[in-house]
Parts: sequence; C-alpha cells; structure tokens
Amino acid sequence: MHREPCILALEDGRVFYGKRLGEKGEAQGEVVFNTSMTGYQEILTDPSYAGQIVTMTYPLIGNYGVNREDFESRGPFVEGFVVREGSGIYSNWRATGSLHDFLLEYGIVGISDIDTRALTKHIRSEGAMRGVISSVDLEEKKLVAKAQKAPLLVGRDLVKEVTVSRPFVWGDSGQTKYKVAAFDCGIKLNILRSLQALGCSVHVLPANYPTEAVLELDPDGVLFSNGPGDPQAVPYTIETIKKLLGKKPIFGICLGHQLLALALGGTTYKLKFGHHGGNQPVKNLKTGKIEITAQNHGFAVKDDSVKNWGEITHINLNDGTVEGMECLEYDAFSVQYHPEASPGPHEARYLFEQFIGMMERSSKKARGGPSA
Repeated sequence: MHREPCILALEDGRVFYGKRLGEKGEAQGEVVFNTSMTGYQEILTDPSYAGQIVTMTYPLIGNYGVNREDFESRGPFVEGFVVREGSGIYSNWRATGSLHDFLLEYGIVGISDIDTRALTKHIRSEGAMRGVISSVDLEEKKLVAKAQKAPLLVGRDLVKEVTVSRPFVWGDSGQTKYKVAAFDCGIKLNILRSLQALGCSVHVLPANYPTEAVLELDPDGVLFSNGPGDPQAVPYTIETIKKLLGKKPIFGICLGHQLLALALGGTTYKLKFGHHGGNQPVKNLKTGKIEITAQNHGFAVKDDSVKNWGEITHINLNDGTVEGMECLEYDAFSVQYHPEASPGPHEARYLFEQFIGMMERSSKKARGGPSA
C-alpha cells in the first residue's frame, strides 16, 4: 500500500496529517462520521453519501476486503474516505480485492493513519463541516481556504447527480403479485431486494419522472427512496408526491421521508452532525418496542410541523428527532431510517410488510371489495 503523506483540512482551520489511502489526488465535501463497526463497502456505495467525506469511527477498516455482491448501487458515491487504520491485509472467502485497490479502481481519495477519535469529537462539538483531503497539495493554509470555498449541502440538489437516467424493472413482473414504482433519489439495492422478496416487481424511475407517466404505469404503490443532500432542493419530486397523494399508496424511506413531509406541508432542517451508523435506537410509539436501526442523513423533519396532517410513529432515542410518521388523510407513511439495512437484524422488516398491506387494501378497494 502507498504510504505517501496526506492531509485532511477542515474549514475551521483544524488539520489532520496522515497517509494516502486509495487514489492520489484531492477531494472536497462535508465531513461526517459513521459509527458502524462493519459494512464499509455498503457505506461507500450508498448514494446518500454523495457530496460527503465519510469518517469511519471503528479503527480497523479493510480487514475483510471487498466483493461484488455487497454493492448497494452501481458504484461508490462518497467524495472521500477517512480511516484510522486501512488494513493492508484482508481475509474473507468472498473477498475479491483490497479496500485500497477498490478506492483506486473508482478514483476515491482517502486518508488513513489519522486520529479519527479526535476528528469525530471535533465534529460532534462543532458540527459537520466542509473539508478537503489532499495527497497532492500539502500546504495547510491553501487546503483550509479550499475547504471554506467548497459547496455547502444546504440548498444543493445532489439527487440529480445520483438518480438513474432511464427507468428499469427489478424483478420478474410475470412472477410477482405487486407492481411498485420506486423513485430513485439514490436508492439502495437492498430496498429492491426486500420488495422483490415480498412478491413485488419494482419499476425504478428517475427522480424527475412525470406524474402522468407514473399513473399510466398504474402501480399498486409508490416508494420514494433514500438519497443525498437537502430535501428542499428537490422541488420536482416534492411536486410529484403532492400529485400522487390519494391516488396511490406511498412509502418514503430516509430522504423520501423528508420529501413526503415537505409535500404534506411539513418543514425540514439540517442536523448538527447528522445520523450515520448502524446503531441508532428508535422507539416505535405504537408498539413501545425499540429498534436498532441503520441511518444516514443530515436533515430531519420538524416534529411540530407534522401535527396538522399526520401522526409521529417513531422517534430517535438519542435526540428525540422524528423517525417515522403516517399521514392521516392519505395512504402514506415513512421512516427516517433504513429498514432494508437490518442491523437489528430483522426488526424493521415489518415496514415493507406494512407497505404490502397498504397496497393490498388499496387494490381491493379499487376492485370494489372490502378494504380491510
């Protein structure tokens, strides 16, 4: 592995010295931390991280290598990658290569051998902020200035950078019971796998797909996926949700949860450092049960903006933020976390079953049968 010097500089002037990991070059983005102990390949290929530099808090990363089966999308979308120790040795029967070679293959700039604990504590204290990783420019002042000029996440439409360019179908429509239209705002493949396992063929659509074309497709339900950036910067998808409310059952995940809230008249705001990791405790207010969830988002729905049109169904036990909601007037619900990621491991699977049940009742109602 290359051991060239590398620097991570933050916009507030904090600088960390380390070693190059992955591509030689320079990358900029909002620096966030992820508290997962494993799953670095899924994190790297999660489109929700577009525009961000991800710091892993677990100290040893890369020890089980990478493989082609654990991709969550067509490739990595992170701007940069930060680890304490990037393992030069990997061991796993499914591995096809090293983390370093993976980052090289996709041109991802990374840094290792820095104090990720100090970086994480700094972000928790000061909030997520812009940063620059560089192995080609090692002048602190220049890098800090570059970080200060990097694009902000607030008001930035990153969905258009990760969504598919044309529709495609996931699952054999001839062997399935339900047809789901899934808006790709940065969708993870395991969402598609989860729906397919429950008897759905999924028509994956670009985030700006016309409402009229969705209705012509006549799906049993519509899903709005996870994705990166500020939900308020995606007005075209918000308008689509408004037009589909009351016409088709709707399920929102992560960014889709925030977009649904905005479509219904709610408001969103940026969190100090976001929720990123596979160990976020969430309480289901209907059952009283606690779910251990995987999350990746920097924005949230304001709780007092839900009361006029919906019911809060889940809350985050770390900070009390809204983690789930249901619309009172329409067949629409959403969660802020990732039920397909299953860190619990399967306690959030019921959400997909809830969506199936909603589609089933809507279908019966449309055919003139009993809705319950």
